[in-house]
Amino acid sequence: MNRRRLRPDEEELWRKVTDKTERLHPEKPFHPDDFVTTPTPAPRPKAQFKVTPALGTGKPSAPSTSVNLTPSIVDQVATQPVQMDRKAFTQMKRGKMKPEGKLDLHGMTLDRAHPALTRFILSAQAQGKRLVLVVTGKGKHRDDDGPIPVRFGVLRHQVPQWLSTPPLSSAVLQVSQANVRHGGGGAYYVYLRRNR
Repeated sequence: MNRRRLRPDEEELWRKVTDKTERLHPEKPFHPDDFVTTPTPAPRPKAQFKVTPALGTGKPSAPSTSVNLTPSIVDQVATQPVQMDRKAFTQMKRGKMKPEGKLDLHGMTLDRAHPALTRFILSAQAQGKRLVLVVTGKGKHRDDDGPIPVRFGVLRHQVPQWLSTPPLSSAVLQVSQANVRHGGGGAYYVYLRRNR
């Protein structure tokens, strides 16, 4: 395991600590610089590329790395196939259609937001509404650089997943990011199926 090189302020702090501490084993030789400098870093392994044939052809495609990067939630929602009327979808994306209902999930935790979303969507469909707006907010950026990564905008990522699973999937026809006039990246248009 390679250690990173200490910054000057860290080196200074280390020297102060070693000057003021008592050694547990005074018989063993010790020099504070032994812990300040790091060994030379090991050479990094070269990236390995895998050549795989493109779907439907026997020809190899461009080299790809083995790293799996999940697309952002905006890309996932944008790449969903259009299942509603194209003209209505275009009007909705441009913000020309007015939502018939709105649910604001700002400040809610996941365990409060999920039941609220379920109630709202199912009751809106029962009332015959077609287009509703679900506001999630863009999420707070935290300065916590802890060992466990924290997802930025938890509700923003979770709401499309909830809408695509039962019981909401039977009520939802299309989910799309809202136009700037209705909240932009912090809100979703949810186009509902007709109540039968």
